[in-house]
Amino acid sequence: MPISISKINPPERRITFHADMDSFFASVEVRERPELKGLPVVVGSDPKGGSGRGVVSTCSYEARKYGIHSAMPISQAYRLCPNAFFLPVNMKLYAGVSEKIMELLKGFADRFQQVSVDEAYLVPGPEITSFEEAALYALRIKDEVQKQEGITCSVGVGPNKLIAKIASGFQKPDGLTVVRPEEVRKFLFPLPVSKIPGIGEKTADTLKSMGLNRVEELATCDVQLLSEKFGKMGLRMKQLANGLDFREVREKESVKSISRHGTFAEDTSDPVKIACSLDLLAESVHKSLLKNRFLFKTVTLTVRFEDFSTYTRSKTIPIWTSDIFVIKRTSMQLLSEFIGNQKLRLVGIGVTKLRERDEKQTLITDF
Repeated sequence: MPISISKINPPERRITFHADMDSFFASVEVRERPELKGLPVVVGSDPKGGSGRGVVSTCSYEARKYGIHSAMPISQAYRLCPNAFFLPVNMKLYAGVSEKIMELLKGFADRFQQVSVDEAYLVPGPEITSFEEAALYALRIKDEVQKQEGITCSVGVGPNKLIAKIASGFQKPDGLTVVRPEEVRKFLFPLPVSKIPGIGEKTADTLKSMGLNRVEELATCDVQLLSEKFGKMGLRMKQLANGLDFREVREKESVKSISRHGTFAEDTSDPVKIACSLDLLAESVHKSLLKNRFLFKTVTLTVRFEDFSTYTRSKTIPIWTSDIFVIKRTSMQLLSEFIGNQKLRLVGIGVTKLRERDEKQTLITDF
């Protein structure tokens, strides 16, 4: 197990951990089927002999040696390694393991924040006063996850969430990387700008066109130039490139649903008018999803007739998504039951089974 620990630092006020399960879905599958250990395992859609249309959800590190990665078309993964073991997504299994792991991690935390099915931030109690103690504490966490759930995780320790997040992925799998405050720039500066959470492929390409390939170049770039190109995000990127992150680790208040309702000026049975209203409501729901960085799995339609009788219909889809077209298409499917009956007074759209989205988190993107 690789460990990288910088020199010991005097007690700090902020020590932050980021725990990230290694190739989570594939690791759980291998745990359930020990005969797959050491073999290329791909979790996702059925490749159908290379003609499948879905994507890879995740894969084992053995499969990654063939160039396979998450979100890759399953047909391409099959071409790269047709002898890999292709398994369907079993979210019920993964969710159960995730729940146990998160409860385990909470036991090590004074403050805790789960950010996806397989990763979380935590701040230890006041008894952990140095980064040396934090390293030993992280080893305990890793050992407990391995003993209790039979999978490995990588842990990053740093002075804030940004550094801990990047550090956890620094030596995967089964890694531990500890970065003390005064070594933050030394740690960050050699990395490509794409390692900064929130900088996606398009933003990274734009930065590269500006001659900003490494974090150090971004960190020292004129903030005015960045602001002109990216607006407020420019300043944020410069702060992150310099290792500055003031976000607190805290369990966010649970948001159970996002919904919008609209009452017609006059009761109507006009399918065009109703469809236009649903379209506007879907766009409002979608805007809120993006603003709050949520994915959903269930769409709910509410209709109220002219006699004030009210009905709801819901449909759960097999993917986590924030796709506006899924909202629109599903709500129209649910609406078809009610068109042609009485006149409608109100329609509403809601999305539930929400989950916060993280740029680097493991997502179920297809079945």
